[in-house]
Amino acid sequence: MQNVALNYRTLLSVTNVLNSQRNRQSLFRAITDQLTKVVRWERAGITVYDLQSDAFRFYAVETNLPKVVLRSDSMIPRARSAVGWVYDHRRVHVRPHIQREQLFLEDEYYLQEGLGRMINLPMVVQKTCLGSLNIGSIEAGPPDPDDVEFLQQVATQIGYAIAQVNAYEEINHLREQLARENVYLSEELKSTEHYGIVVGRSQAFEDVLTLARQAAPTTATVTITGETGTGKEVLARAIHEWSARRERAFVRLNCAALPAGLIESELFGHERGAFTGADQQRIGRFELADGGTLFLDEIGEMPLEAQSKLLRVLQDGLVDRVGGTKSLPVDVRVIAATNADLQGAILQGRFRSDLFYRLNVFPIHMPPLRDRPEDIPILARHFLRFHAQRLKRQCDDFEPSSMERLVHYAWPGNVRELENLVERGLILCDERLLRIDPAMVNLRVSTESNPRRTLQEEERHYILQTLTLLDWRIEGPGGAAERLGMAPSTLRSRMQKLAIRRPSRR
Repeated sequence: MQNVALNYRTLLSVTNVLNSQRNRQSLFRAITDQLTKVVRWERAGITVYDLQSDAFRFYAVETNLPKVVLRSDSMIPRARSAVGWVYDHRRVHVRPHIQREQLFLEDEYYLQEGLGRMINLPMVVQKTCLGSLNIGSIEAGPPDPDDVEFLQQVATQIGYAIAQVNAYEEINHLREQLARENVYLSEELKSTEHYGIVVGRSQAFEDVLTLARQAAPTTATVTITGETGTGKEVLARAIHEWSARRERAFVRLNCAALPAGLIESELFGHERGAFTGADQQRIGRFELADGGTLFLDEIGEMPLEAQSKLLRVLQDGLVDRVGGTKSLPVDVRVIAATNADLQGAILQGRFRSDLFYRLNVFPIHMPPLRDRPEDIPILARHFLRFHAQRLKRQCDDFEPSSMERLVHYAWPGNVRELENLVERGLILCDERLLRIDPAMVNLRVSTESNPRRTLQEEERHYILQTLTLLDWRIEGPGGAAERLGMAPSTLRSRMQKLAIRRPSRR
């Protein structure tokens, strides 16, 4: 009865000490101190199961042996190991004569260390086995059953303490990540008030949105191609917002905006002292985007050395900070964008072919604005409303002649050029209708035929422009048929042949 009371007081003391720890390092020190009070031993270790590798990470809490073979941070496979047997069966396993009989693969190490007996005890928390407590002694022979029973109680308390420390570390990790995201998002808000929205009703744009919605729920890497200013970042943000990652950060990096020497630090982060000027640790964009989406714009401008490191992150999900010694796991969905010919860059040796195929899992091409004239009035009026409110202008719409200029212009700068032109026009506007000065749009750019277009494509483009300007009114005075100089029936026949149909109103 006295031993029972003593064991109860010891267990209570052990539990109180273990439950007060907040990180693994202090926890393992506390385990060493408390085990000394419980039972005599020469080797004490903890193994924690890792689902991804189906193995156990071994933590040598303490050893009093002259020769140590199994060291801390070793990985013990689940198959054919004693800790694997204990994990699978949720039962204690005792081997009283290690020197005479080796049943499991670890026993070869214990034999070399001179151990006579090994006790492996499961750490079970709410029906889940976290790993095992492993007590080795030079002394051989069966242990005292009361000692084994008491050690099992201690193992259970260690399991609860490890689960608690895991929870604290996860909370701290999430808190730190949230703080980093808040800093990043605050900087983003300062740098840009408006990144545009997904706007358009043309068939070409509807096809793009269909692909984007199909890709969004997956974890597939997306590569968005298209000319400068077509809205590749807007589409990337939309894919993020339509995905299960929408609650986490959307982090962007323009690979062309940074010197080659800094891009690795921006992407992967760096440790303090990694290079001249690195006076403090820096978290990279991959860590900022953990659980969310990383948008890599102008991916074709990334230096070759950074490309090889990016490929490793995409393949293994591990980030190495510059100057660091430990790989950090990240869960990031990557969306890349480029206006360059990546396959041409591969032939020139400026882009890795293996990275190209890893990025190009789900390609989406953003059509230029000149190939979707139906969307120009919609986009122009969207930008008019947004910037009129921001600039405190009372403009309600465009003059008809001004809208005609916008629709017939070729837009070499695409949607970005259209937004800038509308904003510039609003700054000069003091009336209800916005007038676009002909000098603001170089119509010579659009009147020259695109040499890559066939005659049929040119016809289709011209009919689309006319229908768009006239709000798809075909018949009657001032209708599209009259403007084009053909009968309404002929126009409808040409529309059918050229696959022209009125966009659906959303």
